[in-house]
Amino acid sequence: MVHFRVSGFSRADYAVRVLVLLPPSRGKASVKSGRRMAVSKLVYPRLRDQRARLLEAVDPGLKSAPAVPAAELYTGVLFTALGLADLPWQDVLIASALWGVVRPGDRIPEYRLDMSDRPAGIGGLAAFWREPLRAALPDRGLILDLRSGSYVAAWQPTRANRLAVRGFTEAPDGSRKVITHMAKRVRGEVARLVLQAGSPKRPEEVAEIARAGGLRVELGDGTLDVIE
Repeated sequence: MVHFRVSGFSRADYAVRVLVLLPPSRGKASVKSGRRMAVSKLVYPRLRDQRARLLEAVDPGLKSAPAVPAAELYTGVLFTALGLADLPWQDVLIASALWGVVRPGDRIPEYRLDMSDRPAGIGGLAAFWREPLRAALPDRGLILDLRSGSYVAAWQPTRANRLAVRGFTEAPDGSRKVITHMAKRVRGEVARLVLQAGSPKRPEEVAEIARAGGLRVELGDGTLDVIE
């Protein structure tokens, strides 16, 4: 089992560092053993009331279920390409429909909830999380945003420099088509290169890092397009 150093976050932490904001994955490890999660130890304790309310609405039994670090729980394409286990993760947060956001080292149980779901008594999860996340998350510096649409709807920065990563394939005639499933792999590759490189402060630096890593990229207004 991989062990992660646990540390807190504050808004000031991201004044001069990039924040890498990941989506969760539908693919999750099967967690059969381990100590249970402590909700109070998850990042941003001010989200505790929303987490508790969702737990009661979705599955109260998760409070006593075995838990593992989030970096071990999520096993989808993006996380396979990213390989968090051997990377520094102090600048990483993972969006979650159930927890709002978690750190890679936060211990959480296996669960099934997507941001597009509408739990009874809760309604739309993007709307449920919007104000709590606005109050909790850092909104400054550079945010490398790798989330999908429903998670983006739950929170977008208003002051930070947000850079979203998109993936395209290019035909011989120069026409391009959006990559769907494998866009997750592309995003994982970009995030890995950025975390290995350090803390870029500007989108131009992210583009340079991606090119140095062998990716063909084009920088737009708030977007980094990876062309395959």
